[in-house]
Amino acid sequence: MYSHKLLKPDGRHLTLYSRYPIDSKITAVSPSNEPVQANPHLRWHPLRGEWVAYASHRQARTFMPPPEYNPLAPTSKPTFPTELPLGRYDVAVFENRFPSLTVAAHDPPQSIVETLPAHGACEVVVFTQDPQASLGSLALDHLDLLLQVWGDRTRVLGENRQIQYVLPFENKGVEVGVTLHHPHGQIYAYPFIPPVPARMLEMQRHFYAEHQRGLLQDLIVNEIADNQRIVYQDEAAIAFVPVCARYPYEVWIAPIQPVATFCDLSAAQRWSLAKALKTVTLKYDGLWQRPFPYLMAWFQAPTDGEAHPEAHLHAQFYPPYRTSDRLKYLAGTELAAGMFANDALPEEKAKELQAVVISSELSITPS
Repeated sequence: MYSHKLLKPDGRHLTLYSRYPIDSKITAVSPSNEPVQANPHLRWHPLRGEWVAYASHRQARTFMPPPEYNPLAPTSKPTFPTELPLGRYDVAVFENRFPSLTVAAHDPPQSIVETLPAHGACEVVVFTQDPQASLGSLALDHLDLLLQVWGDRTRVLGENRQIQYVLPFENKGVEVGVTLHHPHGQIYAYPFIPPVPARMLEMQRHFYAEHQRGLLQDLIVNEIADNQRIVYQDEAAIAFVPVCARYPYEVWIAPIQPVATFCDLSAAQRWSLAKALKTVTLKYDGLWQRPFPYLMAWFQAPTDGEAHPEAHLHAQFYPPYRTSDRLKYLAGTELAAGMFANDALPEEKAKELQAVVISSELSITPS
């Protein structure tokens, strides 16, 4: 992996990553030369026992660029302020212009509940310069690089004492709120362990203390033995519709042998995860013969400097519900009560994904 650090004209950090050497003459660009003015804060939610971030400056954030713009076409002139510099590289990571969390946050307003500066980081990860691409269309060595990038960002962000948890994720599709054409994800680095991973880590800690093995590791062993819901498996990685899926087409991807973070992956595990990631995203698109929207989130150990043998790096995909004629999103029981009601059995939806045939070159072929 090659990397090259730059500073944007507005003061934000940009890091380029590539499978090939990067030209040191590449120049960073930004939509404006004005320094980013962001001062988000946190307010305590007394009934839920959790922090809520407030970042009113995000009301002015970027929406869709014109569809005719193609940064790969040499004759295409950007009609919107671009974040991507010209040059040869594979992945770009830069600080969000409209962050919900920033290490520079200060002086939160006083309120009737406790407030704090919203310390942390929000980064944009552009997977490729090709605006027509997707994770499923990227070469395996490109996906392997992306996994290395997530590891490097986890290391870099986790070295800051203000950061306790690093969460890479991707919102794919305008249906789930994507505002830029190019394939990209984000990384949020929190000053605390957020509620969802905190709950999962708590369950994993209890299981590990009792059984001296990982909870997800145990589930994977049982999924392999049951052999009903597996979407992809090789020697080092697995993708499956979990027996406890809350969404009809929910898929988890994980190394079979547990590692705590991206930084702990072996080369063989990374390559297998790249194949699993490509397979799952191709199967999603192949099942509906269209780019299918989803949220992909990667869960790993906290960056608190402690050992976390209970933690097991993995991704969870949350697609919207799909009925016969439309996409369906969360309803009252899920949003208000937090109890998911799944209209389909995981075994049924796993069979649909299993039926989408992926060739040895990992491209869609008719089933």
